[in-house]
Amino acid sequence: MPRIGVFVCWCGSNIGGVLDCPKLAGEAAKMPGVVYAADYKYMCSEPGQNLIIDAVRTHGLDRLVVASCSPRLHEETFRKALARAGLNPFLCEMANLREHCSWVHAAEPEKAQAKALDLLRRAVAKAALLQPLTVSPLPVTKRCLVIGGGIAGIQVALDVADAGQEVVLVEREPTIGGNMTRLDKTFPTLDCSACISTPKMAAAASHPNIKLYTYAEVASVTGYIGNFKVTIRQKPRYVDHDKCTGCGTCWEKCPKKVASEYNLGLGQRKAIYIAFPQAVPNKPVIDAANCMRFQTGRCGICAKVCPTGAVNYEERESTFTEDVGAIVLATGYKLFDWERAYGEYGYGKYPDVITGLQFERLVNAAGPTGGKILRPSDQREPKSVVFVKCVGSRDAAKGREYCSRVCCMYTAKHAHQVLEKIPGSQAYIFYMDVRTAGKGYEEFYQRTLNDGAVYIRGRVSKIFQNGDKLIVRGADTLLGRPVEIEADMVVLATAMEPAAGAADLARLVGVTGDKDGFFQEAHPKLRPVETHTGGVFLAGACQGPKDIPDTVAQAGGAASKVIGLLSRSELETNPMIASVNEVLCSGCLLCLPACPYKALEAKTITERQPGHPPRERVVAGVNSGLCQGCGACNVACRSGAIEVKGYTNQQLLAEVDAICQ
Repeated sequence: MPRIGVFVCWCGSNIGGVLDCPKLAGEAAKMPGVVYAADYKYMCSEPGQNLIIDAVRTHGLDRLVVASCSPRLHEETFRKALARAGLNPFLCEMANLREHCSWVHAAEPEKAQAKALDLLRRAVAKAALLQPLTVSPLPVTKRCLVIGGGIAGIQVALDVADAGQEVVLVEREPTIGGNMTRLDKTFPTLDCSACISTPKMAAAASHPNIKLYTYAEVASVTGYIGNFKVTIRQKPRYVDHDKCTGCGTCWEKCPKKVASEYNLGLGQRKAIYIAFPQAVPNKPVIDAANCMRFQTGRCGICAKVCPTGAVNYEERESTFTEDVGAIVLATGYKLFDWERAYGEYGYGKYPDVITGLQFERLVNAAGPTGGKILRPSDQREPKSVVFVKCVGSRDAAKGREYCSRVCCMYTAKHAHQVLEKIPGSQAYIFYMDVRTAGKGYEEFYQRTLNDGAVYIRGRVSKIFQNGDKLIVRGADTLLGRPVEIEADMVVLATAMEPAAGAADLARLVGVTGDKDGFFQEAHPKLRPVETHTGGVFLAGACQGPKDIPDTVAQAGGAASKVIGLLSRSELETNPMIASVNEVLCSGCLLCLPACPYKALEAKTITERQPGHPPRERVVAGVNSGLCQGCGACNVACRSGAIEVKGYTNQQLLAEVDAICQ
């Protein structure tokens, strides 16, 4: 017969303000198998944990029930306390009295008390059936894969590489640097974005511990924490970078010009090109979709003028395989495609309605206008510029319901640049709210006001052309009147959203996305850079909208997690994973597609029975390194052959029976 101890936590007033914790402990003491019950103000504190340890030793407890907050928060805390008391740490069960009871039923304390007693009864019933579980060791490959070469990916790669570990950095564009290289100045200090980012790009490319793949994508990921096998697909550049010196002769002589993606359509590039002068690697690629040689079979000038013979029109896609122990996702963001949702703003119809990132290219000294703010339509200097914030942000009906966090500050920066660079100009800003949460941000916003920027609280309803002017109609909700402004140019602060292909990459790596498509962290407060897939970490705007300081900080956090992981020679696996009863398994393998972590696989076993020849049959097998114990396979298994350790069918049914008493 198990000897169960029950410990009820007050959690200050979070639980104790609604529930009668001493009474709950008294009722728990009467339950079958319970030999000791107690309550305490803060059970997760050091005195609370010592209370548990002393009770285990004094009363000979061999099972533990802690009734407190969510197990996601403190289950590991109480398992460690149990281990210090000399017991198997997995002989602990939790009852969630905070999130599941006191917080949601604060207005009904009597009903909450009854529910809390049911939750306790459930936990005790399961605790009586808990079995000791043991972890098993896994070897660790001391290399890290970073997917995405923006400022987040570069920072992770440099930090991990500086710690002495090897890094494989994969970027799908021809150059690393990401969106940060498109920016002109960074708020609130107005220091040059390129001056910050390009030295880091060069450092990453020249670091002896960093292996760089550009113009490449991750094609497949197999394996588990400490032992991933990654296939990387290298797209054909049609230029041999080992031979190329980056002299520039080829793109100078190329006759074909197309719109520049790097300048967001505001400038042009050649069919053989580098994205910008500081690109890393500083060697070109050929855009086969626009190259005359590929489209018509004629031209070939770049090959004729190349002094090293680096141009190779016959190059084909190639693949590489890398073994790594950890993966960091740093895929960044893209701008909300608002043209379809906000047709009333005239983007695509009126060339002088542009996005904030396009404005960055106009004001950048390396941009298509050499840093002069000129209207795209006629290259004239705009004297009146209207900025519209929250285009696609905080708009659940037409865009995204979240705040993109950076728009208030970069709009203030843009208004400051207009007023500074164009004498006699005027900047109008339509806004919902002004959010300036970062260090020095409020002071910068006030500086923009002092510069003369006019802030109008309200939404823009329509933008249309009148001659060479843009008419912006909206409302001033503070003054309660309509507003109409005649503008030379309109700049829209569009929402940040997950990078293209983020959902496909999530499925490839085996991580989940949140409701907005950003990668889901394991815990928003305590594990913000980790995912539910062991060995996979997050950095930067792929996890949610953030500015450069927050991105770099999170990249450093992800790097520290990777360094800690790769510093070990072995890892301990989570024992609460699926297990297959091969006797019951019918080999239908319906569990394989149900597994979100690709932890199940078909395997062949040989059955031997006295008097019968050996017989081979297929059953399901579990990869202990990949399995996260989610239980999806348990539900899909028709023969009942799969159970999750710690959540067996017998244990779950005991919980149901206890609640239904």
